[in-house]
Amino acid sequence: MVADLLRLKLLLLRNSFRRSTAQLVGVILGGLYGLGILGFIVVGLVLLGSADLELIRTILVIGGSATVLGWIIIPIAATGIDMTLDPARFVTFAIPMRQLLAGLVLGGVAGIPGIITLIASLAQVLTWIRYPAAAAMALVCALIAVLLCVVASRLVTTVVSSMTGSRRFKDVNGIVAFIPLLFLGPIIGGVTAGFQNSPGFAAKLADVLAWTPLGALWAAPADVAAGAPGLGVVRLLIGAGTLALFVLLWSRSLSHALVTPPYNAVAKRAGGNLGFLGRFPATPAGAVAARALTYWFRDPRYFASLVVIPFIAVLLFFSGGTTGGAFAFLGPITAFLMAWSISADISYDNTAFSLHLSTGVRGRDDRLGRAVALLVFAVPITLVFTVVPLVIAGRIGDLPAMLGLSLGLLLTGAGLSSIVSARYTYNVPLPGESAFKTPPGTNFMMFAVQFIGWFVMLVLALPEIVLAIVYLVSGDALFGWLALAVGVALGGVLLVVGLRVGGRWYDRRAPELLLAVSANR
Repeated sequence: MVADLLRLKLLLLRNSFRRSTAQLVGVILGGLYGLGILGFIVVGLVLLGSADLELIRTILVIGGSATVLGWIIIPIAATGIDMTLDPARFVTFAIPMRQLLAGLVLGGVAGIPGIITLIASLAQVLTWIRYPAAAAMALVCALIAVLLCVVASRLVTTVVSSMTGSRRFKDVNGIVAFIPLLFLGPIIGGVTAGFQNSPGFAAKLADVLAWTPLGALWAAPADVAAGAPGLGVVRLLIGAGTLALFVLLWSRSLSHALVTPPYNAVAKRAGGNLGFLGRFPATPAGAVAARALTYWFRDPRYFASLVVIPFIAVLLFFSGGTTGGAFAFLGPITAFLMAWSISADISYDNTAFSLHLSTGVRGRDDRLGRAVALLVFAVPITLVFTVVPLVIAGRIGDLPAMLGLSLGLLLTGAGLSSIVSARYTYNVPLPGESAFKTPPGTNFMMFAVQFIGWFVMLVLALPEIVLAIVYLVSGDALFGWLALAVGVALGGVLLVVGLRVGGRWYDRRAPELLLAVSANR
């Protein structure tokens, strides 16, 4: 049975080359590129054998750990890759679990990534050719490491595939896959700074990885070569134990997946639960607020705005540290972004906006409900993101000025956004699409509305901005308290004005708004 599964894998791989000439040419070009990279790695590993023992250990441990980590992470970011032997296709076949696992593992090794990993892992034996005992250990560790890579990848794929029936998981996975891009700069900068500022940074990193399942198998040959075979055996046991644990977890998750239907969120939802509709007053504005708040927590296009905010804090922290100026201004920056986030709420409604027209919702109720839905969570987040950075930075004396600036921007921006969204619409990602998709027809109007709106918001909040600047320059606490008073008072007034003006625009242009958002499809 194991041989049949392996033969099926190779047959499917061969047939995939016959689908089209263009695909075959692409595979050939990709294969040649992969062979070139593989040849470069093999030659590098052979030449590495003449280097110092510590350098060999450092390079192999870091490179091997990155390889194992890649096999684990890639299936999460790109679900559905290499599913030629999808376990779900064997549900109706009574294949013993041990044979199914062995066949799937060999099928994973028989793929192009598996073959490249296997050859590169075996090539490290040549690196240790000067140390016969280490070379023998490297051979054993290489085979276990390849199996660990494949089993870990299959385990992650099985767990992820069992959740892909959930719409929420697909939405969240699309957002999570985008998040690492936000940290790419700080990660690269931090690693680069570590190598530049500390000559022993790579060796220290290798020492840490050598005690983890990621790097234990790659460090074991170095221990044998250094005259510590006992330590090498311990690391070998760490890798082998991790492999056994992953096989056990994979077996159980696979057994569960083969007899359990796909996840169905509807089947698990309790009846009679109105969600936010049961927590807001039974008024038109309350109904709009409940609907908008539901969108914030269930629509990935809205939810993406909330997910990104904590990572902005991390970016500001890395850019300036705990005492840096940028991190201290996290509250005002957060308030600015969250206030503007409802400037396109009617565009995000798309054809669902017809519910407001057909039920006769007045403009003031629509504007008030959407603003309340935002402020319900925006005010606590703004307060936390204003107070915590100042406490960490030891600048608690700046709290009145920063609170005035943050609350002023939040209230002023919510009022301005209530006007803008009732007056202008533009293309946004449709319901069900990725939150980061750039829809066709995104033209000059959208950019003009965005940048002019940001400028107008800053102009409207200019009094508290000036008072905060005067406080930071002079250090006089009076200006800090004045910034707080002006920010709350002026922001509250502008919020009320924005709700009223936006409500009048809404009543005047509601049919045109529905026509505009219906055309943006």
